[in-house]
Amino acid sequence: MRIEGKCIQAAKKQVRKILSYSPVMWANLGPLSHLFARSTPSLQRRLLRTISSQTLAALGHSMSQPKRRTYSPYHYLLLTAITVICLSPFSGRAFHVDDTLFVWAAKHIAKQPMDPYGFDLIWNTGRVPMAEVTENPPLASYYPSLAGRVGGWSERALHLAFLVPAVIVVLATFRLSRRFTDSPLLAALGALLTPGFIVSALSVMCDVTMLAMWMLATVFWIEGEDDGKPTYLVISGFLVGVAALTKYFGIALIPLLLVYSTVRKRQPSARHLLLLIPIALLAMYQVWTAGVYGEGLLSRAASFAQVQRESFQISLLASSLVAASFTGGCALTVLFLSWSWWSKKFLLVCGTLSVGASALILSGWTGVGLQVGGPSALAVRREHWILIGGQLALCILGGIATLVLAITDFWRHRDGHSLFLMLWVVGTFIFAGFFNWTVNARSVLPLIPATGILLARRIGHLAAGPNRRTVQVGAALLASAAISLWIAAGDTKLANTARLAATKICGFAAQEHSKLHFTGHWGFQYYMEACAAQPVDFSKPEILPGDLVAVPDNNTDTGRVPPERVASTDIIEFRISTGATTINTQEGAGFYSAAWGPLPFALGPVPSERYELTRTR
Repeated sequence: MRIEGKCIQAAKKQVRKILSYSPVMWANLGPLSHLFARSTPSLQRRLLRTISSQTLAALGHSMSQPKRRTYSPYHYLLLTAITVICLSPFSGRAFHVDDTLFVWAAKHIAKQPMDPYGFDLIWNTGRVPMAEVTENPPLASYYPSLAGRVGGWSERALHLAFLVPAVIVVLATFRLSRRFTDSPLLAALGALLTPGFIVSALSVMCDVTMLAMWMLATVFWIEGEDDGKPTYLVISGFLVGVAALTKYFGIALIPLLLVYSTVRKRQPSARHLLLLIPIALLAMYQVWTAGVYGEGLLSRAASFAQVQRESFQISLLASSLVAASFTGGCALTVLFLSWSWWSKKFLLVCGTLSVGASALILSGWTGVGLQVGGPSALAVRREHWILIGGQLALCILGGIATLVLAITDFWRHRDGHSLFLMLWVVGTFIFAGFFNWTVNARSVLPLIPATGILLARRIGHLAAGPNRRTVQVGAALLASAAISLWIAAGDTKLANTARLAATKICGFAAQEHSKLHFTGHWGFQYYMEACAAQPVDFSKPEILPGDLVAVPDNNTDTGRVPPERVASTDIIEFRISTGATTINTQEGAGFYSAAWGPLPFALGPVPSERYELTRTR
């Protein structure tokens, strides 16, 4: 018995050496196996039971963890500087797309903070309450309301204020990835230097703010769960609620964190009840909005998404392919870096599938549903099928790469971290493709930090030498950054064109002393109303003979003057010289909605922005 006890103690000592996770850890298996071979059968059974119950579980856990390194504040300062350098040059850009809704709500909140949506506006075909127009919770508008009251309501002031949530996303990605990979800096840069993040961060909408709360909630929850800090879990519970009240998709973080904790701890815990905090906050919000606006806005948003998807008439196959295109285009770093580890055979298979999918979409055989511009826009796309089809194939290939990256990471590690990342990516993809009211970059955005972490984990397993790997990663990040900033410049040019057009059209109306009306929405509506132009209310139009009506071509709800009322029409065009666009149905670019096209952005010649100025009779 004394000899057996010494053997067991020796076995434990060898396993402790293995668990030290040093470069020579596997060399310690030699003495252990030698000791095992010299033992009697009964002693071998005792050794196996002892090792299995006391050490092997810890061995698997320790090997799945990255090395804990100490990172200085300079890493955070470096990431902050890179984020600001990328975004600040665009801070003077015009309000764009649905920025206008958030700015109007913010201005109203500054006057009536307890009634965020208590005003009307012209939208779609007539005057309607704001509560029936917006499909996002109001918390996102309280931040620009505070920023506007402090720094003013100019575009630059609000855009600079929105650098804060963008920086939070990047820094929180860095902080979170320290628990998932030994290359957190690469993970943060892989998320930052993407078209999906950079272009979204140029808006004053709710998306990046929600993602900032999402990332903070995730950091607090995982650190609280792993390190045994209950206070962190409470903070995370409230942050999840804040994320959901900033944008409803934040609700998805509840099951995601619950799965992580359950898998990591292998059993349910009373701490999981803290995830009832965001559920309680959402329930109170539903009751409050039902009392103030006559209908709970949370349930209204869910029904709106279902109705819109049915009206678009897009097939499941088309939804999946378009969602893959948006995922690949928005998380562009995955496409550039995936060439480093894919085999030629796998590349050939996935590339062939992507080309075939692109051809199916452009041919219309997949049932892409209703598209802005109708058959004429589809015909124009087919005229440029090589340029558009090639970009579409690459974006779809990037989407496939992203999904494969998440799934293979889980298959390789099969632990709580890898399951968490896979569900994060795949779950967001499913929501964007099949549950959101439309496929767009804003719904794909939440998976981008997860792809950055996955990239860092995957690159750590590359067989290439350190120097070659550094060159590959650096080149991929620089290429993705260059294209992302190129697309951001194109989106900014598009936004600024609407402001310039409004200024020019208002000047024409002032010279002719004519009353000015307009159709369309987004930034054009914001700047037209700023110069006292009247939006057309199609339910009761009040257009008199001699009035002017401005109609943007690349916009939404752009009704035109009946032919019998037209006295003359002037065409005003603005050239887009950036060679990149995010909204153009002829190029198939629909960053903000796939109703404009199956691409999140398009590179190449961009048609001019066209405005009609009609004199009525």
